[in-house]
Amino acid sequence: MLVPRLQEQYRGTIVAQLGDALGRTNRHSLPRLEKIVVSMGVGNAIQDRKVLDEVVGHLGEITGQRPQITRARRSIAQFKLREGMEIGCRVTLRKGRMYEFLDRLISLVLPRVRDFRGLNPKAFDGRGNYSLGLNEQLVFPEINPDRVKSVQGMNITMVTSTNSNDEARELLSAFGMPFQKDDN
Repeated sequence: MLVPRLQEQYRGTIVAQLGDALGRTNRHSLPRLEKIVVSMGVGNAIQDRKVLDEVVGHLGEITGQRPQITRARRSIAQFKLREGMEIGCRVTLRKGRMYEFLDRLISLVLPRVRDFRGLNPKAFDGRGNYSLGLNEQLVFPEINPDRVKSVQGMNITMVTSTNSNDEARELLSAFGMPFQKDDN
């Protein structure tokens, strides 16, 4: 089986880079990417089930994996939402598919985002996980814009093995994530 390009790069050069930058010789103590979670919340699914089916199909095309449909945890009367209603979908990517998705995200998708000036380097959660949001699924080359009836945003969370934001930022920068440069 073919090893993804970013996984090969991580094993070959990034581990050595991180070891030098963090001052560690044990490669198992270095931060690594554990999983990527891609989720889409579909508020319109309350009125029209077809919207959710379309979004599930798009997320499956983007990730190469069948999405899990998420349900509402509690009822909210203002939104006409009942507990157990299907309101979104998500995919958890690991190992090879995770590296393939990250490679496509960095090299193909982010450059296609309109008015893109880099990712926010402060969007870490305090435990080494990075989250970003995209406004539309049309930036992925797998999606045919002529067949899309409803444009939907998505959240992408990268979970790392470290609890330090600085170490996680170092890891994602080594992968080639286009973070904004600090002006100071």
